[in-house]
Amino acid sequence: MENFASPARKLVAEMTEAAARTPVRAVAFQGAPGANSHIAVRECFPDGLPLPCFSFEDAIDAVKEGRAGCAMIPIENSLHGRVADIHFLLPESGLSIIGEHFLPIRYGLMGLGPIEGVKQAMSHPQALGQCRHWLKAQGISPLAYPDTAGAAAMVAEDADPAVAALAPPGAAELYGLRMLGEDIADAEHNMTRFVILAREPLAAEEEGPFMTTFVFEVKNVPAALYKALGGFATNGVNMTKLESYQRGGSFAATEFYTDIVGSPDEAPVARALEELKFHTKWMRVLGTYKQARERA
Repeated sequence: MENFASPARKLVAEMTEAAARTPVRAVAFQGAPGANSHIAVRECFPDGLPLPCFSFEDAIDAVKEGRAGCAMIPIENSLHGRVADIHFLLPESGLSIIGEHFLPIRYGLMGLGPIEGVKQAMSHPQALGQCRHWLKAQGISPLAYPDTAGAAAMVAEDADPAVAALAPPGAAELYGLRMLGEDIADAEHNMTRFVILAREPLAAEEEGPFMTTFVFEVKNVPAALYKALGGFATNGVNMTKLESYQRGGSFAATEFYTDIVGSPDEAPVARALEELKFHTKWMRVLGTYKQARERA
């Protein structure tokens, strides 16, 4: 908690104490109160107890250690792509994805004002990327910070009128800042997808339609990816995401993060995954969960 700026610490302490009294209802999220992740928790778990955590690792650890029943973590944004480090953290966490949630994103520029005196906007790199054209048009330079609402708390603490925060509008009231700009985003479709993480996978009796998320590493041979993915085509399984990333600095083989429509309990998906295993070094399912929105 000491990592949060002082204007946020009282709120963080109150929410942490409430979550500690009933950890099964606690939902961990990364960021200070008022962050987009906090908003997502309130939408998805109206009866839950939001538990603010300074980092993604802290939110994941809260679930692993039993201080929260689950966590909500942003995985990707329609404007700025995947959230940094998540593809490494999820496979290492040992947690299962049990759900997803989509949150429309709009930011406010908030500070001590006036906007004509603002030289820098502080926020999470994702938020800065989602609003980079707007900031450039205003002549405002981006200033990275680990969290959107946390940036608002930091701006309130520093009290420098030349530095404003780019954060969800509700953060202005929480931290006593003036709204200097509203409804900020570089595109109307700005949307963030969150995944819900828990210690145990989704109960088998849940009804679909489903998504399944998994990671795998290809063998270091010609046409490795082509061979690995062939089973999804021949079995008619819709793959909605395939992202590559390197681990360990070897540059010898690539790991992939993948979303498909369906469940391993469905015969076509089971056959496709079995063929994938044959052509890869390893494969790990991170979770099967109900779709929050239909994939065409």
